[in-house]
Amino acid sequence: VSVLGFNLVRNSLSFIPLDKKILINTISPNSYGLSVKDSKMKQALTGSDYLVLDGVYFGLASLLLKGKRIKRITGWDCFTFYANTMNEQHGKLFFLGSTNDTLEKIKTRIGIDYPNVTVNYFSPPYKQEFTADDLHEMHKRINEVKPNVLFVGMTAPKQEKWSFQNKDFVDENIICSIGNVFDWYAGNTKRPEKFWRMIGLEWFVRIFYRPEIFRRN
Repeated sequence: VSVLGFNLVRNSLSFIPLDKKILINTISPNSYGLSVKDSKMKQALTGSDYLVLDGVYFGLASLLLKGKRIKRITGWDCFTFYANTMNEQHGKLFFLGSTNDTLEKIKTRIGIDYPNVTVNYFSPPYKQEFTADDLHEMHKRINEVKPNVLFVGMTAPKQEKWSFQNKDFVDENIICSIGNVFDWYAGNTKRPEKFWRMIGLEWFVRIFYRPEIFRRN
């Protein structure tokens, strides 16, 4: 479904092929707002093979402008869908971003939740712009593993732009930017309860922990 110039996945991730190089990004009020001001961010979103809805506002826009309902598929939904799929297929996941401590927590928990999955990770330098050497090291770490799914968690717009600009230099099938999921799954921060997610007010609860979300929305 095309909404405000963005083509969105309407119902499910299950139809997306697992054996091709695919770039998946999510669109939220924040990433949409960033794309208005940042042409490279807009290019990263519109250049994604699949764009999923991670925010209730595009769902409302679709109903108002197109008369079509779009299922909300968050970064967390992308993570659990591909983690479950790789567990069934004894596949490989790679996590790029965050700190070594967070990444090790993720690896440990996946060993419990998804015991058939092989996990690798790399914590890149924390900086606004990566050097050629930084990028080479990231490409090398990923290509040594050849994961089925590469999860990128560097916050928006950095993660979306990195995924779009580097997709042809890394050897994987699925690249997916999932941001806050790294900290949620590692237990560093708590995701709002299911009730708030079901009624579309997850963002409202998160405001109390991160006031900048109010300004984004």
